[in-house]
Amino acid sequence: MTIAQKGEPKPRKPLRLWPGVIIAILLLLLRFAAPAVFSGAVFVGAVAGPLGMLAIILWWLFFSRAAWSERLGALGLIVVALFATRRIVDVSIATGAMGILFFFLALPTVGPAFVAWAVVTRRLPDRIRRVSMVATVLLACGVWTLVRTGGFTASDFRNDLHWRWTKTAEERLVAASGNAPGALPPAGTAVATPVSLPLAQPGTEPAAQPAAPAAAPDVEGPVVVRPTSEPATLPPAPAGMETGADWPGFRGPHRDDIVAGVKIKTDWTASPPVQMWRRPVGPGWSSFAVRGGLIYTQEQRGPDEVVTCYKLTTGDPVWAHRDAARFWESNGGPGPRGTPTLANGRVYTFGATGIVNVLNAADGAVVWSRNAASDTGMKSPQWGFASSPLVVGDAVIVATAGQLVAYDIATGARRWTGPAHGVSYSSPQLATIDGVRQVLLLSEAGLTSVALADGKLLWEYAWLGYPIVQPALTADGDVLISVTDSSGTRRLGVTHGTAGWSAAERWTSNGLKPYFNDFVVHDGYAFGFDGSILACIDLKDGKRKWKGGRYGNGQLVLLGDQDVLLVLTEEGELALVSAGTDQFKELARVPGIEGKTWNHPVVAGDVLLVRNGQEMAGFRLALAGR
Repeated sequence: MTIAQKGEPKPRKPLRLWPGVIIAILLLLLRFAAPAVFSGAVFVGAVAGPLGMLAIILWWLFFSRAAWSERLGALGLIVVALFATRRIVDVSIATGAMGILFFFLALPTVGPAFVAWAVVTRRLPDRIRRVSMVATVLLACGVWTLVRTGGFTASDFRNDLHWRWTKTAEERLVAASGNAPGALPPAGTAVATPVSLPLAQPGTEPAAQPAAPAAAPDVEGPVVVRPTSEPATLPPAPAGMETGADWPGFRGPHRDDIVAGVKIKTDWTASPPVQMWRRPVGPGWSSFAVRGGLIYTQEQRGPDEVVTCYKLTTGDPVWAHRDAARFWESNGGPGPRGTPTLANGRVYTFGATGIVNVLNAADGAVVWSRNAASDTGMKSPQWGFASSPLVVGDAVIVATAGQLVAYDIATGARRWTGPAHGVSYSSPQLATIDGVRQVLLLSEAGLTSVALADGKLLWEYAWLGYPIVQPALTADGDVLISVTDSSGTRRLGVTHGTAGWSAAERWTSNGLKPYFNDFVVHDGYAFGFDGSILACIDLKDGKRKWKGGRYGNGQLVLLGDQDVLLVLTEEGELALVSAGTDQFKELARVPGIEGKTWNHPVVAGDVLLVRNGQEMAGFRLALAGR
C-alpha cells in the first residue's frame, strides 16, 4: 500500500541548496576579494551586495523547495530586520552615501549568513530551524549597530570603520587640548559675536539647518565691525625666511595650483623631504594660506568652527578665532571646506555653514563678519558650503553654492548678488577674457560669468552636473571645465562681439575625468586625475597622451619651472611625477601623513605643507642648486 493510500503526508523534498551556495560564494568574492586584488573592480564590489542579495532572494523564493511559509516568512523577516536596524545604527552609518550606506554594508553579510543558516540547519526540526533563522538574520543585521564610520575614500569606497563607542580623532583632540589649538594668546576682541548657527555634537546627527531667509533689500545687513577699518600690519618674517615665499589662498596666487620660481631636488632617495613639524588638527578640508612666516587654515573643534594661525617653521599656534557653528555629514565628516584668503593684512574665510569672517591676520581680531547664506537666501548644500573667498580690489566674493555674493572689504556692506544656479562646490575664479576681467563659477547649471563691478550676467554655458573643481584658462583664452566625475573635460571657446558674449564647445574628452581633484594646465596640456589615476591630455584635441599611477582621489601642484607634479595621494603619501607628455613617469614616492587626505598641498618657498582631517605637517624640500 502506498503512502498516498494510507493518507499520510507526502515527504518534503530536500532543500535545493547548491544555487544559494554558489551565489553566496560569488557575492563574497566580488564584494571583498576582487576589489582587494583588482582596483578596477571597486564598482563591481559595491554593487555585488545588493545584486547578490537579490539573487539569493530569488533562489529562496522560487528554487529552494522550502515550504512557502518559510519562503515568505524569511523574506518578510529580512526586510523588517534591515529597516528596523537602520533606525538604531550610528548616524554615520544611517546617513552615509546619501542614506543607503547601511544597506551596502549589511546586504553582503545578511545574504551569505542566510545561505549558511539554510545549509547548517537543513536536517534540523522545523521549530529549531525557524528560531535559528530569526537569530541569524537579526545577528547579521545587528552587528552593524556596533560600528561607526569616519567616511569613506572616494577612490575605492573603503569605509573608515571603528567601534561605535571609540572616540573620534576630533573628540580625542578636543579632550587633550581643552577645545583649543594650543596655548593661544587671547585674540583681539570683537564688538559683537558673529551670527550663531545650530550646533551638533561630534558623532551625532547635526541639527537641521533652518531655511535661510530671503536676501534683505538693503546692502548693509548685520555686520560685525572692528573699531578700526585700517589694514593691520603683519609681523616681520623670522630671520632667514623668504618673505616672497607666499601662498595667498586656495590653489595659489592664480587659483591654478602652479608654483613659480621654485626648483627642487627630485631624487628623494638622496634628498627626501625633511619633516619640520607635525601636529594634530581638527577636521575639515581646508588647505592653507601662507604669508610672513605664518600659515592659516580652518578646522572644526567640537561645537566651534575655528580659523587658526600657526607658525610656518614650527607649527606652533599663534591665534584662533571661533564661531559657534558646526557642519557635519557622513561621507566627508565635520568641518569647514573652504581655504582662507590673505589680502591687505587680513584673513578672509568662508565656513561650511555660511559665515564670512574678515580677521586681522596678525592677531585674529574681527574686522567684520556676515552670514552669506542669509544674505542670499541659499540653503547649505549636502556637503556644505565649500567656496574659498576671492578678493579682487576692494571686494571679497564668495559662492554660496551656485550664487555669488560680493562684499566691501572695508565695511562688509553687500555690493552685489549674482544669479542663482543651484548647487555648487566650486569657488569663484577670476579670469580675463578678450581683455575683460570677469568672475567665473561652475554650478549645477553649468558655467556662469558675471561682471566684476556689479555681478551682472555676462554669459553662461549650460552643462548639468554637480561641479567641485575649478574652471581653467588656456593660453589663448579658452576655458576648460568639468562638471561631474563622469563628464570628462570640455574646452569652450568664448567670443565677444557686437552681439554680446557667446560660448561654444570645441571638444569634450573622456581622457581626463576629475571629481573633486583639480587639474593643472601647462604648455598646451592638462594634467590631473582620471578617477584615481593620473592622466595627461592634449589641449588641441583633448586626446589622452598617457595615464598611469594610482594615487586615489588625491591632489597635486605643478612646479612649473621644472615640469614636475607634486602629488599628495588620498592615503597621505607624497609623490613626484614628471609633467612630460610622452609617458607617465613617477620620479619619487615617500610617506607623508596618515589618514584620508583630500586637502590641497601647498608649496611656499622650500616648505611643503600638507594636512587632512586629523593631522598636518610641514616638510623642508631640498632646493635644486642649493
